[in-house]
Amino acid sequence: MAFVENTALLEEKIGYSFKNKDLLKQALTHSSYANERKINKISDYERLEFLGDAVLELVSSDFLFHENPDMAEGKLTKLRSSMVCEPSLALCARDINLEDYIRLGKGEEGTGGRGRDSIISDVLEAVIGALYLDGGFSVAHDFIHGFVLSDLEDKILFYDAKTNLQEMIQATGYKTFEYNLVEEKGPDHAKVFVVEAVLDGKVVGSGEGRTKKAAEQKAAYEAIMLLKKK
Repeated sequence: MAFVENTALLEEKIGYSFKNKDLLKQALTHSSYANERKINKISDYERLEFLGDAVLELVSSDFLFHENPDMAEGKLTKLRSSMVCEPSLALCARDINLEDYIRLGKGEEGTGGRGRDSIISDVLEAVIGALYLDGGFSVAHDFIHGFVLSDLEDKILFYDAKTNLQEMIQATGYKTFEYNLVEEKGPDHAKVFVVEAVLDGKVVGSGEGRTKKAAEQKAAYEAIMLLKKK
């Protein structure tokens, strides 16, 4: 995972060219970078993240409200929470390789900040805030629909994977199921866990992640896809 300075590649990927390039740079700037370089004209992403979070909540709420006319408020709230939670937003950000463009300080870079869901999801919200300021609500709306709300069923299935898999197993009469940690790789500050989902002694899914829980989630999702084919 290496830093990419040319933000034109990112603009091409999202299909929007910023009129104010400094807004995009700010959205991609972590406080550690700003502090190390004592930046005054371009600060970090935190204010833009605050704005982007509000825009994201409005657009996602409007989408769910109109897509699910018979769904109760409680279920709508739960569904929105799963869509815009930290891991979900990080997944969406990685779809466009957003982590490659984040400007990090040396310390944060050295401790694996570029792969951290909390930072990546915050930057995605900051980019939404920057899009809103630069192009207006419609530009931010189109970005959210194209990169956050797309493939929604698949994303919801992924984030409920462990629960869904457990329910599938209980309904189909399998006897034993477990997650096995098969490998830990990388330095302590950027460790990656590899987990296998084992059903009645057979590996039905595998996944890797920065935490064991994330790795298990990916293994569970892969197992669900396999069981659905059967």
